Amino acid sequence: MVSDSNPIPPHSGEGDRAKRGGGVFATTRAVIKQARNERRSGNLPEVVLWRALQLRPGGFRFRRQHPVGPYILDFACLRPRVAIEIDGIAHELGDRPERDVRRDAWLVQQGFRVLRIPAREVLLDLDSAINAVIAACAEALPHHPPSGGPPPHDGEVF
Repeated sequence: MVSDSNPIPPHSGEGDRAKRGGGVFATTRAVIKQARNERRSGNLPEVVLWRALQLRPGGFRFRRQHPVGPYILDFACLRPRVAIEIDGIAHELGDRPERDVRRDAWLVQQGFRVLRIPAREVLLDLDSAINAVIAACAEALPHHPPSGGPPPHDGEVF
């Protein structure tokens, strides 16, 4: 039996301090669960774009159905903080346009650039959609690499 005066050291990466969440990526378990479910059931334009983004065009790494705060991004490129949203016809109906404006404003406050691509554009001209994504990511990158930090992740360039 181990006494409190001589505790077992924590495993690598574990600390004895209370976990402090926060920041732009703080989210809830419910949002994470919803994101996982959405990854399994993508609509056709998202699936088509995801297959292309998995090839890391322009050297950028993407995530699909990525939770950020209270929202789930269709796609995210985290290094330059670009959120990519695929908008189908549902985004033009009801209160959806106003909700999208509020969502985009919140994301911009968190340092993201939001790129909205119509679903029909993905299906009709995938190359143009990919080029728009690459351009948005390249424009959002810092002009020089951060000093003193670790090197970029594999596949990410400055």
